[in-house]
This record gives sequence, C-alpha cells and structure tokens, in this order.
Amino acid sequence: MSAFTQTAPPKSKSREPQKMEKIEHTTVSTNGINMHVASIGTGPVVLFLHGFPELWYSWRHQLLYLSSRGYRAIAPDLRGYGDTDVPPSVTSYTAFHIVGDLVGLVDKLGIEQVFLVGHDWGAIIAWYFCMLRPDRIKALVNTSVAFYPRNPAMNPVDGFRSLFGDDYYICRFQEPGVVEEEFAQIDIAKLVKRLFGSSSSKPSCIPKEIRYRDLPDPPDLPSWLSEEDVNYYAAKFNQKGFTGGLNYYRCLNLTWEHAAPWTGAQIKVPVKFIVGDLDSTYHIPGIKEYIHNGGFKKDVPLLQEVVVMEGVAHFLNQEKPEEVGEHIYDFINKF
Repeated sequence: MSAFTQTAPPKSKSREPQKMEKIEHTTVSTNGINMHVASIGTGPVVLFLHGFPELWYSWRHQLLYLSSRGYRAIAPDLRGYGDTDVPPSVTSYTAFHIVGDLVGLVDKLGIEQVFLVGHDWGAIIAWYFCMLRPDRIKALVNTSVAFYPRNPAMNPVDGFRSLFGDDYYICRFQEPGVVEEEFAQIDIAKLVKRLFGSSSSKPSCIPKEIRYRDLPDPPDLPSWLSEEDVNYYAAKFNQKGFTGGLNYYRCLNLTWEHAAPWTGAQIKVPVKFIVGDLDSTYHIPGIKEYIHNGGFKKDVPLLQEVVVMEGVAHFLNQEKPEEVGEHIYDFINKF
C-alpha cells in the first residue's frame, strides 16, 4: 500500500461482480516522483490515463469491466494529481515529463507493452506516448481529444486564442496562481459539481470579470455522478489543490517547443477513437472535418475505428461507462 494518506474510494454501485474494494493501491517510484497506482486483474495490461479535473477514479468502471474480462487494468494518478507527487516547478509538466513517468512505471512493473486508453489530457499524453515510444504500445483507444499535428508556425495557446479569444479557459489558465485563487474561493465539492456538470458543446469561455465562484451550480448532479463520487474527488483536490493539473495547460507551449523534432510525425500504432457528439472538443472549428474527411487518417495511418457517441458530452467514460468499456474491450480483444 501507499505510504501516503489515501481517502478510501466509495463503494461501487456498479453491477459488475467485482467490487471497488478489490482494486489494489500501490505507490511506484518513477522518473523522480512517487506515483499512486490503482490496479486490478491479471492478463494483458491496459493502462488508463485520466484528464482534468480527474483522477485514477475516473476509470473506476472500466477497471472493473476490463479486469472481469481477463485483463490487468492499471490507472495511475498522473503527476500533480491525487496521491501522486506534485513537483513545484511549473515547467515540470510537459508531455515529455508525463510520458517519462509512464515509461518508468511500466518498466518498474516489468511490463513490456500495454494497451493504452486516454481521456482529455490523458488522451493528449497518450498521443505523445505513441509518438515517442510506439514500441511500448500494442494499441490505443483514445477518447475526446483527437490527434493535433504540430503546427510549426503557431504555438497551441496562440492557436486557441486566435479561435476563441482571451476568455477561453485554456488561455485563462496560463498565469500561475490566478485561477487557483479563484478556485480557493469556492467550496471544492461545489467546484467539482460545476466542472463535471457542464455538458455544453460550446467552447468554455468565461470573461475575466466573471470569476469561477460566480458561475451557477448545475441544477442537479448528472445521473452518472453520485455525492460519494463528488466527495472523493473533493477530498483529493482539497489535499493537493489544482496547481499540478493546471500546470499541464501552462506547459502546452513548452511541450510544443520541445516537440519540434517530431513535426510531421505520424502515430503508428493501431487506434480506435471515441468522442461524444455533445463534447466541446468535437465542436472546435475544423475538428469534425479533420476527423471524418481524411486528415485524421493521414496523421494516424493505423486508425481503424472512429465512434461518435450520440447524446454524450465530455466525460464519456463516466457518462456511459459500460458502453465505453465494451468499445475498449471489442477493440483490444482483436490483438
């Protein structure tokens, strides 16, 4: 078990025969940090990468689903999150750092290759993992965030600013400490509900004169999120804060700079991509055309399946857990 204090996950209400209590929690030393890892099952390894503002816990349903079907399911808290270390330097959160953590993790666990599954920021890291170390990946199931080929003429933050302006959330997240101060003025459980409860397909643009504390609470919790789930997330973010997760956004341009040698590189592992039709990432200008009109396939030549889930927003792995689990299983079971 981890040497760190860990809040016990709430008991699962899943209909799966295995229970949340059977998920093992350990701490692995990798790439200069201590990483908390949740795992269950035996067999070929499926490595799950969460996004913002998520944790290993975001994959709780899929851990149970895949482990019950003959796989070893592993979901770490990524650098800066949950019971994993939070390095103090803003510049310690590039995609290269995170991929380094994950390579070190699978090395420590004695695993040669994994099936990789990502969501949100975890999807971005998964693309980099496959680009940098395809030898360690059997196949990838990525969700929500399509592959973005590097634009050598414009960094990512300027790209988002040109599309959506300074009020776009990624642009607002750039200055260290500012958003953290806004978040600190809100009860963390309420903030978790607001962040998870938003299902708009429109870009998240909040004028600077409107603070996050001024945003309305969602009228009800979404059906896929319980008060127990909210409390688990809130306990972890109360413990470590949001700076680690926000630093991923602050390193977007630094990652872009370091990735210059990979300009034009393709993703050369078998890929299945899943996105909800209500996900704001699916409505970024040009993305639908890129995904469906050949650009995506050109950059990801082993792209085998694209699934657009109807009536599903951003947190699809929690919104439609069994369906997403089936999609993952059906794809990786081919290999």
